Amino acid sequence: MSYPVQPADLGRAFEDYVDGYLLTVTADSATRATGVRPTFRDGKVVVGAGRTSSANAAERPKVTLLCPPTVAKGFTLLVDGTAMVAGDEIVIDVTSAVLHRPPFHADGPPPPDYGGEQVTC
Repeated sequence: MSYPVQPADLGRAFEDYVDGYLLTVTADSATRATGVRPTFRDGKVVVGAGRTSSANAAERPKVTLLCPPTVAKGFTLLVDGTAMVAGDEIVIDVTSAVLHRPPFHADGPPPPDYGGEQVTC
């Protein structure tokens, strides 16, 4: 089950989802996960960037931010967007954001209330 999160609500979401993983794609098409602490600034998601993540994002700007559940059987926050490298940060223009958990965790806690209605994925 999934619940959309409006980009404007990500600032509230990052109060709960403090840490995450930036997923980028390498030159040989492998996925690379880097631990990050996302923030929301001027309508965009901002994360610190290392050398490799910056190079990946500059060459292949479609990225995903994955923030794992904060409780057992909770929801994962997934944010897709287009990245731009700005110094030692990666700034992500959000194209979609969703709270998601698999159906076999349906007995878990309700989703955080960031707005949005349940959709089927």
